Amino acid sequence: MKRSLALVLALLTAVSAVGCSGGAIGASGSGGKKIAGVVFQEDQFMKLLQLGYEDTAKAAGYEFLPGNTNNDQGKEAEFINLYCDQKIAGLAISPISEVASLPSLKQALDANIVVGLSNTLYNEEPRFVGSFSSDNYELGKSTGQVAKKYIEEKMGGNAKVAIIQFKSLLPEQSGARSGGFIDQIKDLPGVEIVVDQDAWLQDKAITVVTDILTANPDIDLIFSANEGGTIGSTMAVQNAGKAGQVVVFGTDASEQMFNLLKDDSNVLQAVTGQDPYTIGVMTMNAIIAKIKGEKVDTMGQGIIVPGMLFVRGDTAKMDGYLADLAAKLGK
Repeated sequence: MKRSLALVLALLTAVSAVGCSGGAIGASGSGGKKIAGVVFQEDQFMKLLQLGYEDTAKAAGYEFLPGNTNNDQGKEAEFINLYCDQKIAGLAISPISEVASLPSLKQALDANIVVGLSNTLYNEEPRFVGSFSSDNYELGKSTGQVAKKYIEEKMGGNAKVAIIQFKSLLPEQSGARSGGFIDQIKDLPGVEIVVDQDAWLQDKAITVVTDILTANPDIDLIFSANEGGTIGSTMAVQNAGKAGQVVVFGTDASEQMFNLLKDDSNVLQAVTGQDPYTIGVMTMNAIIAKIKGEKVDTMGQGIIVPGMLFVRGDTAKMDGYLADLAAKLGK
């Protein structure tokens, strides 16, 4: 019985390994002209990131395979197993976690799939063609510097602050963004961080922030670490009739975000957005260069793609961004 069980286990191990058996980079098999681009959400950031992947891959003559893990670690692993089976040439991916995603990503590398990372700055695996991302700390810092000036000039140096994060979704990114913001204001003697909670989806953030404002009526400044949380926080302040009493600072750039920055209610004050399309283009360019056997200077490195600060009153800058966005999305 023991010998039979050992044989079964050995066979199962062999079968699971077949899907990720190695092959030559850029091989001419059925998957040799295919490159996958995988994201983990359906928001505008991820759509633009994937569009950057797609435009670059197709322009270079590759078949593009889009994927969305919907923040499901198991689904991410299934995608990568499938790509190993198909022996695709390259994989551009925004991984769900720098820790939990790594075994599957190394599996792809072992199968000689060229892998490039986006939306993370992982630099501990020299076989990745690079990881391209905004610096999440700098995103929070940029907005935090504007908030500090606002607190000093318009709030008399005093602020009761609520922090809205997504740390249970992506702890590394959320913590870096929130930390960057908090570090800019924490040394002001009149500043107190009253609440720190998660709410990254717009509808959830409306509910959470409404409850926060009810339980803490002295809160007068909110920072949110992502788009959904920022929009939801702003709407919660408006719905509570606290425009003019509570201001919001946030993260990410979108048409809806700019509408709130222009809104006469004067709630949302500043956001720092990312450049996901460029992140996608840079990731895919590195993958294609590696497949072609060209030198890739970014191997194993984390490459920062600068963010973009938008402050209330920056109408021309916002309109320029939206025009560029519409052109990319084909509107």
